[in-house]
Amino acid sequence: MSATVLATEDLSIGYAPRRGPRRVIAADLNLALHAGEVVCLLGPNGVGKSTLLRTLVGMQPPLGGRVLLDGADLATLSPREVARRLSVVLTERIEVGQLTAYALVALGRHPHTDWTGRLTPRDEEVARWALEAVDAVSLAGRLVHELSDGERQRVMVARALAQEPLVMILDEPTAFLDLPRRVEMMGLLRRLARETNRALLLSTHDLDLALRSADVLWLLAPEGVMRTGAPEDLVLSGAFEATFASQGISFDRHQGSFRVHPPAYWRVALTGDGLIGAWTARALERAGCQIVGGEEPALARVIISGSDLAPRWNVWFDGAPPQRVASLREVVALVREWMSAMRRLG
Repeated sequence: MSATVLATEDLSIGYAPRRGPRRVIAADLNLALHAGEVVCLLGPNGVGKSTLLRTLVGMQPPLGGRVLLDGADLATLSPREVARRLSVVLTERIEVGQLTAYALVALGRHPHTDWTGRLTPRDEEVARWALEAVDAVSLAGRLVHELSDGERQRVMVARALAQEPLVMILDEPTAFLDLPRRVEMMGLLRRLARETNRALLLSTHDLDLALRSADVLWLLAPEGVMRTGAPEDLVLSGAFEATFASQGISFDRHQGSFRVHPPAYWRVALTGDGLIGAWTARALERAGCQIVGGEEPALARVIISGSDLAPRWNVWFDGAPPQRVASLREVVALVREWMSAMRRLG
């Protein structure tokens, strides 16, 4: 296993107000980040993910235990020493005035410059390399406030990379990005971890991307319970169901995603399989139907015909002639009309 660059020993996180009792969010945390590893921190809202990140970077003191950065107690290091080993990318948009992307990235060299802040040729070289590493060389001369969210996030990652840290910690790095940009950002972070042998810890609500991209997951559950392991191990162990348990929602271990189950009011018999069958069942479940097999008793039946490229749906309601439609939107509309009629009849 690669070298451990950040670790916790019996760490307790939470708040210790001047007046009133301490509030412990999680205790006895023994965690480790290794060089070249991407770790995703997941958990429901309000369980303490941000508190943990703030404690790991020294923005908030631990209630107990300690954080070790490259083997040294974080509490004993100066801010300059911490900044040379650890960099942070926050969710909040920071106003940087009229700085160009290159100037912002060059600020990442601050922990390595002298008291004048003057950049050496070496600093300039690292800043250019950081922009190249995130595929943002073309953005160097543009003003930061003119960049799109995706471009700006790449520049912020380049600034953190320019510090040449051992550990990069990112709070919701895919927030505000559309789906293609989120996929690109996660791919970029994974590539940086591999190519630069840095440890990356990021918090995210994007469970699907975390399952596909992370080497290790830190799954923080309510009551301060922390589960760690490879994504696949946590799926197989049932940790996701336990952590995100909620009425009307279940975790599909085969698909690696959550499914929403609206209340089912009426039984609908479905005949058809494959891709068309799967999406037909999904549409009917969303409309409030309980799907049963084609031969089972039901007040409504849907039979799929046609081809994969031109499917058709034959819809029967109890006592009514069949109706043939060419889209799932029409199927759902018919089912909802039927359900409304049934409710009116009592």
